[in-house]
Amino acid sequence: MPKVSSVIVPYATYLRVYEPLAAFPEPERGHWARYARRADRPSYQDELRRSLADLLPTPPVPVPVHESGDAFVLEIDGVVCVCPWRTRLRGWQALDELAEELPPPVLDAVLPPVVRRQAAQDYERWLARNPDARPWIRTATWQVPLNWFVLVGDEERRFDKGSGEIPPMLRYRTPMVQARRRVARGLRALREAIDEGPLIDGLVDVGRWLEEFHPRSLVELDYGGLVHVLPTGELEDDHSAADVAEGIEALRHGDGVTAGEAYGRLVERWRSVRDRRSAN
Repeated sequence: MPKVSSVIVPYATYLRVYEPLAAFPEPERGHWARYARRADRPSYQDELRRSLADLLPTPPVPVPVHESGDAFVLEIDGVVCVCPWRTRLRGWQALDELAEELPPPVLDAVLPPVVRRQAAQDYERWLARNPDARPWIRTATWQVPLNWFVLVGDEERRFDKGSGEIPPMLRYRTPMVQARRRVARGLRALREAIDEGPLIDGLVDVGRWLEEFHPRSLVELDYGGLVHVLPTGELEDDHSAADVAEGIEALRHGDGVTAGEAYGRLVERWRSVRDRRSAN
């Protein structure tokens, strides 16, 4: 079981929203204001380690009993913004998707059916009391969904090779208003050029999610654990957001050839990542 967990969970990527304190009602706003002043706030790796630790007991704990009071914190132009973990909510949502990630025998070994049924019942009761709940963090394993790249620009890309025990880092950060604008432009171009499909559906979904947050929020796309499996050279050469932007711009001008070339680069790049998943 630990072996399966170590394969599935760490190689995850993240789409995060950081909201200004003004977006939160009291008393939650006061909690996050005090939290932001703490010097011992947990890191990205701390969140991952806590999630993995819950999978080790027998039976495993797929969803925490209590909601996390932690968050990631950024200061943007003097404004404190927080991204609550909401680990419990995300755990329930991840369980809904797990059946698509694992074959039934492996799924039953990792999380027995009785554990999954209990978690599903708990979620149903909780959701009835919290119908408007939504996570500040979206997660994908062994990929960055192509619709995520629509939200960001290549000029917002930040890459660090890392050194020693510090791993590489690849991420994008963009203002919420810019992310929403790119979603709208991307949807117009895609709908004029192609039939409905997974790319459009995914972009509509992520666009609706973004609308739920404060307009002065910040959106972050983080390659997360994929940096541990991809060679540094591939990370350094990865400009997927630029390829997506080029493809959409080509569609806007009716240039199917250029759009096809950009899409081909994306498919080839991310096929190699999926191949590594199969190899493991």
